[in-house]
Amino acid sequence: MSEKKKTIVLGVTGSIAAYKAAELCSKLSQSGHEVHVIMTASAVKLVTEQTFLTLSRNQVISSLWDIPDWKPGHISLAERAALLVIAPCTANFIGKMASGIADDALSTYVLAHAGKVLLAPAMNPRMWANRIVEGNCAKLKEAGIEFIGPGKGKVACGDKGEGRMSEVPELLCRIKELLQ
Repeated sequence: MSEKKKTIVLGVTGSIAAYKAAELCSKLSQSGHEVHVIMTASAVKLVTEQTFLTLSRNQVISSLWDIPDWKPGHISLAERAALLVIAPCTANFIGKMASGIADDALSTYVLAHAGKVLLAPAMNPRMWANRIVEGNCAKLKEAGIEFIGPGKGKVACGDKGEGRMSEVPELLCRIKELLQ
């Protein structure tokens, strides 16, 4: 039996690991899923919208104010998306989610999304070990939000420890499980 392809929203936040989100987007699109990318302003400084437009073949949303349709984009997309994956997910964005802050396109979409949510944290190991971040993650897990990673290893700044975003094959495996 063939797997039914679904609509997936890929949220990309401002971590240096944003380059991995391009590979994830590509693999999801190649597998036949409809992928819609929503980027934070910080993510746009690391990877371009054109990259995700080309890989997903869908318009990228990076602002609440530049939506090319009369219907609020975050609502219409939330009505048909089976899964929201935020990869990479920064400490800042985890804090926004835990507090219910909706001050940009991605955080606003999070509040409108009623389906499953998977976060792939990516940050410095000291940030990941911070009590506030730990508390925010616990709050999100209690709300039913799933996490994958982070992994251990050397991060971009040279520090070692837990904080690396999960690798794309691991993310793809978990996404497949969540879509079944």
